Amino acid sequence: MATTRSALTDVDIRTLVKGATPDERAVAARKLCTTMDRTALSDEDRALAADILRVMAADAAELVRKAIAEELKASHVVPRDVAVKLARDVESVCLPLLTFSPVFTDADLAEVVRLGGPVRQVAIAKRPELSRAVTDSLAEHGGERAIVTACANPAAEFSEDGLQRVVDRFEASERVLAAVAYRNALPLAVTERLIGMVSVQVRQHLVTKLDLSAETAMQLATGAAERATVDLVDQAGKTADVKGFVAHLNRERKLTASLLLRALAHGHMTFFEWAVAELAGVPHHRTWLMIHDAGPLGLRAIYERAGLPARLFPAFRAAVDTFHAMEFDGGPRDQERFQERMLQRFLTQPQAAAREDVEYLLARMGSGLAKGQAEEPERVVQLG
Repeated sequence: MATTRSALTDVDIRTLVKGATPDERAVAARKLCTTMDRTALSDEDRALAADILRVMAADAAELVRKAIAEELKASHVVPRDVAVKLARDVESVCLPLLTFSPVFTDADLAEVVRLGGPVRQVAIAKRPELSRAVTDSLAEHGGERAIVTACANPAAEFSEDGLQRVVDRFEASERVLAAVAYRNALPLAVTERLIGMVSVQVRQHLVTKLDLSAETAMQLATGAAERATVDLVDQAGKTADVKGFVAHLNRERKLTASLLLRALAHGHMTFFEWAVAELAGVPHHRTWLMIHDAGPLGLRAIYERAGLPARLFPAFRAAVDTFHAMEFDGGPRDQERFQERMLQRFLTQPQAAAREDVEYLLARMGSGLAKGQAEEPERVVQLG
């Protein structure tokens, strides 16, 4: 090992092995570790270096073992067996390696998460790269602080099942829910579930990250999960797979007539089209043609095939007709104007609107307009 020996004198080597004090051996250990890390080693030299590291890792002095961990924490020079041995050492020795060392396997790290305790879990959660295998172990066994640290780590890759497990275990922890919500990307199923849990942190995240209004955030905070789903619809239509989103809602039995009517009242026609296609089991392009058919039969036929309640068909008919009649300019009153005209069409249809249907529609519109109209239900019904 010519390169290493040229950097270490015979005195250094004797000091490393037989130094009178831990301080002397620690100084020699740091010098050797620095040389190993900065020098290109042949296979023979690497094997010799590994043997020397095994001797140092068995030193009774914590200072010597700590020297290895600190000097070689991010180095490939450390043999895996030495790293695993030191991962079970005292915290001053194990933490640098657990946080940075590239020689651990996913199985090694998952095992430490399972058995190593909260301090070691946090060190692993900070690593510059975390695979799903490791985050799954954290999701199952990690303490609150480790979970928060891992969720805040942009280099940590979580599976959907892992995130769901985190929410299952820490549904009462606002710190954990906020850390999950603030991740750069979340599966729609997890996002929807977080909205339904409506912690303070999640509400703040929705306001700042998803461009939802403060009014919407307050609705979420008071438990309006269905309204929250509708507000998510617009984001899903821009950034994700609407078809997959409605399929998820249908699997969860949340693709209800109430949700569809609320979505239409907010102008979310694309969501409505995909939702009806999902419920009816009809391809989207055919569903689109039937919904937007200028004749009187297309919408009714696909509506009935979707299994939606017959008594609410007039409200859906009014919403679709209003959508066709309006031009959305992106102005601040688009939604209010849409709801005003939708309500007018609904109430002026040939058949009289039953009071309970009017109140149902107003409740599902969820706007200031609906609130004001609901205060005078008798006058509204008389318009029909």
